[in-house]
Amino acid sequence: MQWLEQVKFDAAGLVPVIAQDVRSGRVLMLAWANAEALEETVRTGRGVYFSRSRGRLWRKGEESGNVQQVQEVRLDCDGDAVLYKVVQVGGMACHTGRESCFFRRLGKDGWETVDPVITPPEELYGH
Repeated sequence: MQWLEQVKFDAAGLVPVIAQDVRSGRVLMLAWANAEALEETVRTGRGVYFSRSRGRLWRKGEESGNVQQVQEVRLDCDGDAVLYKVVQVGGMACHTGRESCFFRRLGKDGWETVDPVITPPEELYGH
């Protein structure tokens, strides 16, 4: 796969991936992918990442059902960051039950939560 050879992975074999809502343009999350995750994403059209904490592939929504339908994959100018333009099924990308993982904004008194919980995590994951 010649396209994969143009991706510059770090020493751990990973590249950062930004997931962006294809309709609104909102950044939903940042995660990591290895070559296998990128290849599976392109092959299946579903967002796949490498979970550093679990040490394995992570198919977005495998537990919550909130999968990402990848419409487009882009590589940045340096070849060291990837962008997935996605349709976020269920409207939630964050494990906290919010639309985006970027739900805190820096205010004058510190970080403020500015996005509501759509579905509580315990309902998403049964914990």
